[in-house]
Amino acid sequence: MKLLYISCHSILEENELSLFTELGIECFSLGAYIKPEGHYLLPRPGIPNMKAHPELEKYAIENPHTNISKELIDWADVIMFMHDPYALNENWDKIRHKKVIFRSIGQSTPAVENMIRKARYGGLKIVRMSKMEENIVGFVESDATIPFYVNPELYKDWNGKERRVINMTQSLLGRRQFCHYDSIIQTITGFPALIYGSGNNDLGSLNGGELPFELMKGALRDSRVFVYGGTFPSPVTLSLLEAMCTGIPVVALGKNLAENVVPESDRINYYEIPSIIQNGYNGFQSDNINELRDDISKLMEDEGLAKKIGDAGRKTVIQLFGKDKIKKLWEEFLK
Repeated sequence: MKLLYISCHSILEENELSLFTELGIECFSLGAYIKPEGHYLLPRPGIPNMKAHPELEKYAIENPHTNISKELIDWADVIMFMHDPYALNENWDKIRHKKVIFRSIGQSTPAVENMIRKARYGGLKIVRMSKMEENIVGFVESDATIPFYVNPELYKDWNGKERRVINMTQSLLGRRQFCHYDSIIQTITGFPALIYGSGNNDLGSLNGGELPFELMKGALRDSRVFVYGGTFPSPVTLSLLEAMCTGIPVVALGKNLAENVVPESDRINYYEIPSIIQNGYNGFQSDNINELRDDISKLMEDEGLAKKIGDAGRKTVIQLFGKDKIKKLWEEFLK
């Protein structure tokens, strides 16, 4: 199978292209990994097992939003769009004879659902990342739900030796309400804390910068507590899965705090954390900032409790999002 992959998110792109390559699928990406080796500015490493296609690169100069070249369309058996309804619609008439997949990343809106509806009637296959997307107004029926995955061999060996609270979000202040800046800052103020990710120069002493991949994994291993708010709208993000898989205990914003970006009358049941984290067992969650701060204090002071919570979180995330499980789901779907 030859898969043309149109990407909008380099981290998920590396994650999925690596998996597809392991499944024996020949991939070419219109994204950060147009060259499988990637480049030094990317937050994830290259994909050494992925076949390079220098002969196709010359046909990838057009913006896929407006024009995927005939040569790339002819090469592909399957064309997959990662959360890009604009590119899908702009190219639909010339790709509709192919097998085409829309891969959601959990950030759909009623407007996005409306944009993919026409193609769905024309044979488009839709793969969701979460069942929670069914609650979107105007939800378009889908073919499969395949979550993001995490590799337990890459994220492991938590030690928590640094009594420090961390969060990993790019442009936390710049995307303020959509990344729950105010709630995150209120939760971590007074604790030794760092926010990792690009675009956080405006956070002053809280800015941990954008870490290379190995250092990012090291920060998850060495830090005592991970505070999670996610992004809106998104049921769950890779940063949570990677943290829990590492074994760092997670303190997460509750559902109301996470969905208060929009007026209460416009909220939907979208935030997936309540079905992942059981409070006090495999993590902590609350809509009360003071309770979240108390949970952080407990974890900072009690290393045994931190390890117990972190171990349970790792077990949970591997059961729900482990690589082997998700790999089977993709294998079955792509047959």
